[in-house]
Amino acid sequence: MSEESIKFELSKEYLDLIVQAIERQDAVFIRETMEGVDPADISLLLDEASAENARYVLDILNNEVGAEIIEEFEEDTRQEFLKELEPVEIAQYLEEMESDDAVDIINDLPVKTREEVIAAIKDPESAAHIQELMRYDEDCAGGLMAKEMIVANVNWNIQQTIEEIRRQAENVEKIYSIYVVDDREKLLGKVSVKRIILTSDNACIKDIYDEDIKAVETYMDEDEVADIMQKYDLVAVPVVNLQGRLVGRITIDDIVDVITEQAEEDMQLMSGISTDVEEDDSIWAISKARLPWLLVGLIGGTLGAWAIGFFEGDLESNAALAFFIPLVMATGGNVGIQSSTLVVQSLANRSAFEESFGRRIAKMFLVALLTGVVLAAISFGIVYLWKGEDRLAGVVAISLICVVMLSSFMGTSTPLVLDKLGVNPALASGPFITTTNDILGIIVYLAIANLLL
Repeated sequence: MSEESIKFELSKEYLDLIVQAIERQDAVFIRETMEGVDPADISLLLDEASAENARYVLDILNNEVGAEIIEEFEEDTRQEFLKELEPVEIAQYLEEMESDDAVDIINDLPVKTREEVIAAIKDPESAAHIQELMRYDEDCAGGLMAKEMIVANVNWNIQQTIEEIRRQAENVEKIYSIYVVDDREKLLGKVSVKRIILTSDNACIKDIYDEDIKAVETYMDEDEVADIMQKYDLVAVPVVNLQGRLVGRITIDDIVDVITEQAEEDMQLMSGISTDVEEDDSIWAISKARLPWLLVGLIGGTLGAWAIGFFEGDLESNAALAFFIPLVMATGGNVGIQSSTLVVQSLANRSAFEESFGRRIAKMFLVALLTGVVLAAISFGIVYLWKGEDRLAGVVAISLICVVMLSSFMGTSTPLVLDKLGVNPALASGPFITTTNDILGIIVYLAIANLLL
C-alpha cells in the first residue's frame, strides 16, 4: 500500500474520531488531539465535515488558529461555514488575519452581511484597511496587497526606527524589508533589518537605505505582478499609487496562489475545458465546460471525413494509402502541440521576448525541416519494407515533411497571434491545434498522393 493511501485512511479514521468526539461534546479530546497540528491540515480535515461540526471545532480553538483554518478552507467549504456564524463572530476572526486575506473572505459575503461585519470590527485601523482594499478589483495589485508592513521615515535615526519596528511588528506576520518613505509617504527605497541592527543608534536611515527597489502600481494586473516577482526573485514587493505613495505590499504566498491559478487555467484550456471547474462541481457544470471544444473536435472530425471523401477515388485505386492516414494525422497533431507548448512557455517568461516574430518562425522552419527529414527517412524505410512500393513510401515521406513543417508553423504562429490579440495563448495548445492539424494533414497527404500516384 502506498504512503499516500495510508495517509488518506488515517485522515479518514481521524475524522471519524473527531466526529464521534463532537457527538459526545468532548471538547477536551478535540483540543488535545489538535494541539500542534498545522491549521492547513485541520482545514483539510474539516473540509470533509459538516459546517455545523466545523463550527463546533473552531469554537473550541482560539481565534488566531481558527482564522488560519478559515483562510485554508476551500472556497465552497468556507462559504457554507460562514453561513453558520453571526457577523460579530466573523469580525472576530477577520481581526486575526492580514487585511488582504480578510478582504478575500469578506468579498464572498452578501452585501448586508459585509456591512454588518465591518461595523462589528473593533479595531478602527483594521476596518479602515479592509474598506480601502475593497475598492480594488481582486485581480490587480491593489486587490492582492496587504496594508500590514513595516515603514520607516527617511529622517528617523536608528534608535527611533527600532522602536517603530517593535510597535508596527505587532500587526505584521512576516518581515522581509523595512520600506523607507519621505514625509509625504512617497516610497524612496528599503533597508534590511540586519543593516539596521549593525548600524549605530545615532545614524540616520537616509544614510543606509537602498534606493534600488522594485515596486508595482495598484492598477497593475496580477499576471504582471507575478512576472515581476518571478523575474527578480522577490519574496515581497511594495505597492504604490499613481503619486508614488506607499500603500501596501504583496507577499510571495499571494503570488503563489496567482501562479497556481494561472497554471490550472492554462492546463484546462490546453485540455479543452473552457471554464474553471473542479472535480467536485456538479455534473452539468463539468459537462458544460467540456462540451464546447468537444463539439469543435466533432466538427473537425466531420471536415476530416469530408476531406477523405473528396479523395475517395484515389483511395479506391490505392487502398494502401488509407493505412497511413492515422500516421500522418498523429504526427501533425503531436508536432503542433509540441510547438505551441514551447511558445506558450516562452510567453509566460516575458524575458524571452527578445526574439522577434520573424526569428521565431525562421527557427521553427529549421527545426521542422530537420525533424521532418528524420521522420520522413524512417517512415520511408518502414513503408518500403512493409509494402515494397517505393512510390508509396515516397508519398508518405514527402507528406510527413510537409505536414511537420505546416504543423510547426501553426503551432508556433497561433499562440503568438492570440497573445497579440489579448487572448490566452494556452488556448492554442489544445484541441484547436490538434483539430486544425488533423484536417490539414489529411488534405496535404491525399493531395500529394493524388499528384504523385
